[in-house]
Amino acid sequence: MVKGYKIEDKYIVLEDEDFQAVSPEKSKILSILQFVKEEEVDPALFETPYFLEPQKNGEAAYKLLLKALMKTKMAGIGSFILRDSEILCMIRPYQDEILMVNRMRYPEEMRVYEDLKIPSGKAPKAEELKMAETLIKSLAETFDPSKYRDTYNEDLLKIIKQKAKGKIKKVKETKQPAGKATDLMAMLKASLESGKRKAG
Repeated sequence: MVKGYKIEDKYIVLEDEDFQAVSPEKSKILSILQFVKEEEVDPALFETPYFLEPQKNGEAAYKLLLKALMKTKMAGIGSFILRDSEILCMIRPYQDEILMVNRMRYPEEMRVYEDLKIPSGKAPKAEELKMAETLIKSLAETFDPSKYRDTYNEDLLKIIKQKAKGKIKKVKETKQPAGKATDLMAMLKASLESGKRKAG
């Protein structure tokens, strides 16, 4: 197995030394480049979060950075090299106890949405907007992530266990809703009425 890059009809084989020669000053050490307010960073740039722990003899510096970020309510933007790629990241306190690093996309990795079919029709009617706002407010509550579970994987595991016992579950056909725009008011009214009945 080798790594290579195709130029026209030829593959240029790359050695470990070639990757090391790209930016000798960069390393797997996470370097903080600047500090920002977390809300200034578009959440769409975030990828995967990881917890950070200090390396040996780095405990004091770790605690100092954690406390300083908490006190200033700021986050660090930095980078590090991982598997021959430079990773952009944000370092921030998590629950005021530990540092978390969020891998980030570079702006050029973001998909542009101009080519998507976004409706540019008429603005919603005042009555529709008021009803939608009422529905949103009626369903509003404090976010509690513990209420949500990955039921798909649980259901899939049940099917796997049934198949292991020789049982085959029949698939129920589900019809997709028609989703007509003209039905929106009726759907909003039905949702609100349903909510009132549950509350009653």
